[in-house]
Amino acid sequence: MCVPGCQEVVRQRLSRRSFLKGAAVTAAVSAAAPASLAVAARRGGRPLIPKPVTRIVDLTHTLVPDFPTFFGEPQLEIDPLFTFAQDGFNMNTWTLVEHTGTHMDAPIHFSADQDTPADIPIEHLVLPLAVVDIREQAEANPDAQLTLEDLYAWEAQYGPIPEGSCVAMLSGWGEKVDTPEFRNADASGTLHFPGFHVDAASFLVEEREVVGIAVDTLSLDYGPSPDFAVHYRWLPTGRWGLEAVANLDQLPPASATIIAAVTKVQGATGGPTRIIGLVHPGH
Repeated sequence: MCVPGCQEVVRQRLSRRSFLKGAAVTAAVSAAAPASLAVAARRGGRPLIPKPVTRIVDLTHTLVPDFPTFFGEPQLEIDPLFTFAQDGFNMNTWTLVEHTGTHMDAPIHFSADQDTPADIPIEHLVLPLAVVDIREQAEANPDAQLTLEDLYAWEAQYGPIPEGSCVAMLSGWGEKVDTPEFRNADASGTLHFPGFHVDAASFLVEEREVVGIAVDTLSLDYGPSPDFAVHYRWLPTGRWGLEAVANLDQLPPASATIIAAVTKVQGATGGPTRIIGLVHPGH
């Protein structure tokens, strides 16, 4: 928002001197930063992940007006409000459906009285990450679901899924995001892409106390789901979900942390989310 007179102030401050001063401050801050990152996600007052980071992965697709959507219609419009050429600064107006692009489903999305994005505790947005690879199943069947058997197989190799973690489904669908195969609608309009099975979601709620789940497709439920069973099983328990996550194939199955920086809007049912993956030593 720009109050009367702010355009002139902006013009006056766009000087080489102020630019160089800002650059000097940025350089000083960068020099003071530690050589390696350490993230301490906390749940119940206990630090979960105080580990150094060897690699950082962007798990977010770039949001553009024609990003594929569940309902098939564009859900983002960007209109210039001010321009640098005319006003000395740039500012746009967005018209955006909350559940567009890489985004979070907040608990209230499928519940009458659960948390909005603004209510989610910050310690529930920085979590250990388990990546479950079902690419082989998804290649054979676009309606594949991440099942209990997939979770058992992951645990047999990497140990119990950590309490307070996020479990992500890697189906390979992120590679299709710029093609019609991402929605994969048939002649009747039914979508076909992988998702979680409701029994797997129930297991993560009841047996593992997982906080979040994530998918590289358009929905936590598989495409032809008739009833959004996973959404109704998962979100009303106070947990969140991430949809259209990118680059999960660049993370190890275990020993990573996810940061889900959802937009903090009171009353929202979700929102665009910049998701970051932190890879720890050994991977």
